[in-house]
Amino acid sequence: MMQVRQLFGRQVLADAISVTPDWQPKLLQRPSMMLTGQLVICQRCGQSTPKQTVRLPQGNYYCPHCFQLGRVTSNQNLWSLPEPNRFTKLTDSPLSWQGELTSAQNACSQEISAVFATGKTHLLWAVTGAGKTEMLFHGIEQALMKGLRVAIASPRVDVCLELAPRFQAAFTSIPQIVLYGEMNRPYAYKQLTICTTHQLLRFYHAFDVLVIDEVDAFPFAADPGLNYAAQQAKKESGALLYLTATPSKELSRLERQKRLSVSYLPARYHGHPLPEIKFKLTSHWRQSLMKHRLPVPVKKGLSQMISKHRKFLCFVPHIKDLAALASVLHTAFPELKTTTVYAGDPQRHEKVQRMRDGELDCLITTTILERGVTFSNIDVMVLGADDGVFSTAALVQIAGRAGRKSAYPDGLVAFFADRQTKIIQEARRQIRFVNQKARREGLIGVTHD
Repeated sequence: MMQVRQLFGRQVLADAISVTPDWQPKLLQRPSMMLTGQLVICQRCGQSTPKQTVRLPQGNYYCPHCFQLGRVTSNQNLWSLPEPNRFTKLTDSPLSWQGELTSAQNACSQEISAVFATGKTHLLWAVTGAGKTEMLFHGIEQALMKGLRVAIASPRVDVCLELAPRFQAAFTSIPQIVLYGEMNRPYAYKQLTICTTHQLLRFYHAFDVLVIDEVDAFPFAADPGLNYAAQQAKKESGALLYLTATPSKELSRLERQKRLSVSYLPARYHGHPLPEIKFKLTSHWRQSLMKHRLPVPVKKGLSQMISKHRKFLCFVPHIKDLAALASVLHTAFPELKTTTVYAGDPQRHEKVQRMRDGELDCLITTTILERGVTFSNIDVMVLGADDGVFSTAALVQIAGRAGRKSAYPDGLVAFFADRQTKIIQEARRQIRFVNQKARREGLIGVTHD
């Protein structure tokens, strides 16, 4: 049972509540669903469903869209307690990060701090590897000193697990909690929350500052319920900041309509350009793997990486491609230490950490590692880049895994495919465009250590 303190800013069903009588009058209760003529509208995820498709034998209705959080039905209420901000206001800064921002990063950081202070909605549009996380620190520092509640959410578990130690190191005195579906620890009320965007469905007017990282990523970009959850999770007076390197058409439309302010940074913090995509036509690559052969262009590219003692990521479109490529790679280059990883892999997090620790030469992966994970010195290849699973944003993000660290600002990005699609062409164009813009603005060419 959830205790009173854990209810602040949360929304739960009645069977999860255990409160003393003196707290009972303070509880807020809202119907879990609204019923209209032909539709039921869930108040937890905001999505509507035709009545006839979700009618239960007892005559009630349920929501199929947020079922993974536990079934919610039309005869239930959502319960919560208003967020009281039971956090100490600070006179000394809680920011233990000692790094320095470039002048371009600092300009964005100041704009973000103003957004947090005034409770506005804002977009930080910055290229992969621009240092978006570090640009948040000063704004979050000011919010924490005021005793405000802060959350950073991402659609991907891997991103949350990468962000958590970075924020813990940056704010060592501030208790934080990390929330995602597979976690073993129980929920606890903390001033700083790092969570997947699905976990926002459990909050109601909780956060004074809410940051949505990788806002263009699946599932957030494709799920209206998660957008609704973000709006519900922040306080009505709270600030909402979107982070992305590849804004969606909807965000671009809101910017054009002046409904969304934007900070834009077209260069990485270290002053080097983004590695540009090299493309090689590679006909019938999957058939070659099935015959236990590496396509010639792929073998040539891998040989170059290996001869230079480079570590690298190999992206493939589908889980079925992982074992085939791993087997052929082992035969062609038996000296390589490599493994595969995908979303449902029970050792997923351990394998990613092994790659970070330098124990692996190559990680063969699906799109789960397209964003939010940083390896210090790697090359990147995509086999089957023309497959429909790869969007332009995904390909740009994949390319952005290379050259992220100032000590290793370069990296090979090689795409192999049966044909060059418009999506591949657009990804190449976007990277060339931001590099050109950064050069014009003098952001490339002056390195920052």
